[in-house]
Formats: sequence, C-alpha cells, structure tokens
Amino acid sequence: MRITGGLVFDLEQGFLPRDVCFEGPLLEGASADGRTYDASGCYVIPGLTDLHFHGCMGADFSDASPEGLQVMADYELRRGVTQICPAGMTLGEEQLTRICENAAAHRAKDPGGAELVGVNLEGPFLSRAKKGAQNAAFLHDPDPAMLHRLQQAAQGMVKLVTLAPEQPGALELIQGARRDGVTVSLGHTTAGYDTACAAYQAGARQATHLFNAMPPFTHRAPGVVGAAFDHPQVRVELISDGVHIHPSVVRAVFRLFGADRVILISDSLRATGMPDGRYPFGGQEIEVCGNRATMAGDPDTLAGSVSDLMGCLKYAASFGIPLADAVRAAAVNPAQVLGIFPRAGSLDPGKTANLVLLDQNLELKDIFFRGRLVDRGA
Repeated sequence: MRITGGLVFDLEQGFLPRDVCFEGPLLEGASADGRTYDASGCYVIPGLTDLHFHGCMGADFSDASPEGLQVMADYELRRGVTQICPAGMTLGEEQLTRICENAAAHRAKDPGGAELVGVNLEGPFLSRAKKGAQNAAFLHDPDPAMLHRLQQAAQGMVKLVTLAPEQPGALELIQGARRDGVTVSLGHTTAGYDTACAAYQAGARQATHLFNAMPPFTHRAPGVVGAAFDHPQVRVELISDGVHIHPSVVRAVFRLFGADRVILISDSLRATGMPDGRYPFGGQEIEVCGNRATMAGDPDTLAGSVSDLMGCLKYAASFGIPLADAVRAAAVNPAQVLGIFPRAGSLDPGKTANLVLLDQNLELKDIFFRGRLVDRGA
C-alpha cells in the first residue's frame, strides 16, 4: 500500500509532502503491491498513545472486566488511539491485583482493538489533601513491596505509578519502582518545590496531569510545576480537553517545557462516548454534563475528562499549538515513556503500520492498524 498526496508527520521537520508505504503490518521504504490510497488534503500522523485514561463507552479499567477492557480497546482504536496504557484508581490491593491480572490476560490473548502496552497505577499512594476524585478509603502510604506484588500480577505491565512525594516511604518507593521498571510520576500531592526536587533527583520522571491535584505554580512557591521544569529529564502530562486547563496555560506549558517534554493525555472516564448522566467511579459517583465531569453533589471537583485523546489533540491545535507539536505530545512522547518507541509513535520504516488520516479540520478520515484499514462503523 502506498499512501500518497498527504502531508506526513516527520519528527524532525513537522509535516512533509511524501508517501508512506507498507506491506503487511510494517512500514516500508517502498511498496510493490500496486495499491494506492489518495490522501490529498489530509494529514498523515502516527497512531496515538494514551498513557493516562480510565475508561470509555460505559467501561472502566478499574472494573477488571475482560469484556469492558475489550470495549475500551475497540473504541480507542476507532478514535485513532492505537496504543493504550489505561489507569487504575485508588482501590484496595485485592481489586488492584484483579486489574493487573486482567491486563496481563488481555495482552496474552491479544483479542484486537488498540494494543494494550501497559498499566498506569494512578493510586493509591496519594495525598489525602489532594486526592481529588480518588476514594480516600483506599489511600495507602507508598509501599514498594505492594507495588512489586502488583507488578508481578501484571506480569511486568505496570509502566507508571503516581506518587505524592511528601508521604512516608516515598523515596523508597521511587527506588523500588526503578528496579521494577516503573516510571514514577508526581501527582495528587501537596509537595512544595524542595520535596518535589528531591523526588526527581531520586528518580521520578513525570508529573501527573500538571496543575491538577497539586499546589499552584506561583512566583514564590513554584511547587511541582517548577521542580519539573528545573529537571530536564522530566515530562509533564497535560489534559487538553478545554475544561481542566485554560487554553492560555496550555500554550504556556508548551512554550515553557517544549513540545518534547509535554504528554497529552485524556484522563477519560467511562462516560466518554456516552450521554450526560450519572456514572459509577471508583466506588463513588460522577455527574456528566456536556464536556464536564464532576463528583456527584460536588460541582467544583473535576473527576476526569469525557474527551478521548484524539479530541484532546484537536483541542490543543485549536488553542494555537502547532499541529506537529500536538502530534509529538500525543504520539511520540508517550511512546518513548512507555518504551515502545522503537516500534510505534512515528512513521519511520520498520515500525508498525499504525497511522491516522485527518482532514483539514482534523476530523478522522481513516485509520490503519498493523497495516489494515480499521472499520469505524461499529
């Protein structure tokens, strides 16, 4: 197959008019099968990777349901998200173990839909004062042995864990996480600048949904935001859904950190793709109205997003972020964090043929997954 006539994402030069070729599941330097696809007027980008989302279409990763995880994978693929690393909530170890086991079983089966490339544990090692929508009943001090047990249950699939670095045992968990191949992300925290710096110096490498559930970034108390900026190896997650972060701040974050350090995430809930109403959420309940989800009875506490990652990319572009930078933040950077960039996240020959075609309005036109056209009619 030869995709011709489109503007193709290039990691170094933005968008270039060139062909993309593949035969079978891998991208090639040329195609000999004679098939062509006219992509005139389209952008051709890599399939996206969402490393922080909870659910969609009525399903939630924390349910530990094989059927629900399949619903999520199918929906995300139809939205151009070809790799997923869903996030668990703050729950008891028994349920977190079920979540990890469900993920490992799904990966072993490889039943279709977006590829499951990891597990993100957003809880339970969080601050009570900044728990946000997380369930306080299951909060737990950082526990390296518990994280190791969960990694074993997941058969090595745990890739990320969120940590409040002011909690007892935080530095020990950072060290244990590195041994287990897990990236530590600071979030749901009251930590000031110095405490956050100590965590980053110890090996933490990310910030969970920047600005949300952490102290504000001010001129005398820069907090986690300032600490992340001062450590060039640290990347920051950003929920660009038009609700969690003002467009001006989205622009500022890209300017401050650079496009290579920003990771667009959706933080999407089971209500994504569903009508307004009330939905269960980690043993609690949320209320959705339009593109805003809050805790039921507490309209001031945001509970996550109802926009998928492709929607967040489109929002970012509408806020003035250059499309190439938004694609980098939604496709390249998360793939690098999760260790899958050698095979996903760009359109270089030899990588998996996961690509998305967008029209000039950034609406989905077509998706190819492992070299096959995705049926988006379901």
